Amino acid sequence: MDATAQERSDLTERQQRLDDLYRDPYPLYARARRAEGLTFVPELDAWLVARDADVREVLLRSEDFSSAQALRPDVMPAPAAFGVLARGFAKRPTVVSTDGPAHRRHRAPLNSGLSASRVTALLPYAAEQAAALLDGFAADGRTELMSSYARRLPGAVIGRLIGFDPADVPAAVHGGHQAEQLLFRPLDEAGQLAAAEDVVALQHLLDRYARARRAEPRDDLCSAMVAALAPGGGELTDDQRAELVSNLQNLLIAGHLTTTALIGNTLHHLLRDGRAQWELLCARPELIPGAVEEAARFDTAVQGFRRTTTRPVTLAGTKLPAGATVFVAYGSANRDEERHDDPDVFDITRPPTRHVAFGHGAHGCPGSQLARGQLRLTLELFTRELPGLRLDEDHVVVMRPTMIHRSPLELRLTW
Repeated sequence: MDATAQERSDLTERQQRLDDLYRDPYPLYARARRAEGLTFVPELDAWLVARDADVREVLLRSEDFSSAQALRPDVMPAPAAFGVLARGFAKRPTVVSTDGPAHRRHRAPLNSGLSASRVTALLPYAAEQAAALLDGFAADGRTELMSSYARRLPGAVIGRLIGFDPADVPAAVHGGHQAEQLLFRPLDEAGQLAAAEDVVALQHLLDRYARARRAEPRDDLCSAMVAALAPGGGELTDDQRAELVSNLQNLLIAGHLTTTALIGNTLHHLLRDGRAQWELLCARPELIPGAVEEAARFDTAVQGFRRTTTRPVTLAGTKLPAGATVFVAYGSANRDEERHDDPDVFDITRPPTRHVAFGHGAHGCPGSQLARGQLRLTLELFTRELPGLRLDEDHVVVMRPTMIHRSPLELRLTW
């Protein structure tokens, strides 16, 4: 075997190890929680922060653990893909990748745009969309839920919140999905080029909305972000346009992919193991709020984010130099035996417990109530209209190999 072939073989083997870890990280988490100090994980190129108390500590110490590299890509696109991306907008810091005053500046319009009153006003529209989607396949007796419902409902809702024309929502959602694929999945060069083209198209769509809202503001989150991040009048500068595109793209992706994963994971776990939890939920719909929290805890959609030490620190007895990378594993904290009784059991009757599925501290997810609301109305609708729902016995559920939006690749259901 020549050197080039050996390199390809080594890369394929590493990717397979990484995919295996991502599809089921929970055994690694359990070992890391039992270990003394922190565990270094070569596949993540990071120290794993696995215990609930340590996760919370890191999330409250932003001065020591910076978010600047929170979304460091798993995959570096090929030069040709970068050539395509150059036709779009340069990446700028967002609410996910900033700390301190910069973080507060990016977060302010999200806090107001995703306030309790705004979410409450948006949920009737979400319920209408959910019912329409269900009507589209209810008579078929079967569906692949991720494509027919779980991706489409959150896309419609976040599109409404941002202020998209409904005709633009499918392309925007597709572009957001492709942005995640480009940076977190090992696509071949043709796939990277196609994904990059879709990302550039999305960025130009977002730029058109930002410039339109500058000219004629509306009562939507796009207008609020333009006003907050580019105050004043006149045409947006190139730097302002780039910052708005980055932040709108981040909002779009977080707003639909996280909720998509949450819906898919919840239905999957409710219908496993003989459908006992599903039948209980159908018989006792008052358990739906608890089921939402248990699903978020048990198989967390966003498994964690990276943080980078800003100075030498000690965490859980492990000394870390400045510039060290840690992976703050929300999914592991939510299975911590010190915090949750029988944490590896999915139980919708579990008494309320404080989990970190939506983060903790300054970086807690501002859209958590909107995600919860969409899952709650989904469970209300499906338990009422499709109580005979079950997993397709001929289909094996495989999880997407990612830590960012963990969910089934497909979820085939029958009734």
